[in-house]
Amino acid sequence: MTARTELERDAVIVACAISAGIHAALTPAHFAEGLGAGIGFLVATVLLAGLAVTLTRQDGTALWFLTSLALAGLIASYLLAVTSGLPVLNPQPERVQGLAVATKIVEVVGLALAIDLLRHGRPAAAFHISPKGTMT
Repeated sequence: MTARTELERDAVIVACAISAGIHAALTPAHFAEGLGAGIGFLVATVLLAGLAVTLTRQDGTALWFLTSLALAGLIASYLLAVTSGLPVLNPQPERVQGLAVATKIVEVVGLALAIDLLRHGRPAAAFHISPKGTMT
């Protein structure tokens, strides 16, 4: 793993951890708004924390894809929440708030880096083919 790849990986871990912490802090307030919103924030917290821990121990195409999907889903759900509302959970659009925007910026950076790692960070195959007559 190159120094750049390690730095990108660490930045994605930090982005997941920051987002998990913010979602965890806001979970009780969202439970007060409604069961659906509270469960959504709780699931986001657990998923992001799980990704942050797992990424410290391993990586790979499937894990980078899952991380990208999770971050993209959180960004998309926020965009829906502030533009048209979320059906069933909160049909009225939410107000845009600074903490939410800051969290989404962190998630966008994490998403961009996770996609880069998905595309360029790891070889497609887990094995190396040596030319005939050489040993590796």
